[in-house]
Amino acid sequence: MAYERKRPADLAHSLSQRSRATRFAREQTSSAWRRETFTMPRDAAREKAREWFNSFPKQAYMTEIESWRELADGQIEFTIRRLPTAD
Repeated sequence: MAYERKRPADLAHSLSQRSRATRFAREQTSSAWRRETFTMPRDAAREKAREWFNSFPKQAYMTEIESWRELADGQIEFTIRRLPTAD
């Protein structure tokens, strides 16, 4: 039985690919949530979030910032989710 040596970079790449595939599959499933991901400078990101919360109030659409992170270039990547309709 041959043993294949893997470098840490190989493992990192494998995990990254798996994470992308999982995220894509999760987004493609029929979910009750509507999600949108943005990447923009901090001030523009704040303005976009305000715009969403004004258009889709949290009380009616359960709008929330699902995830966010600061990228190396200083931009903010964030995902907003909401319900498609307010009952």
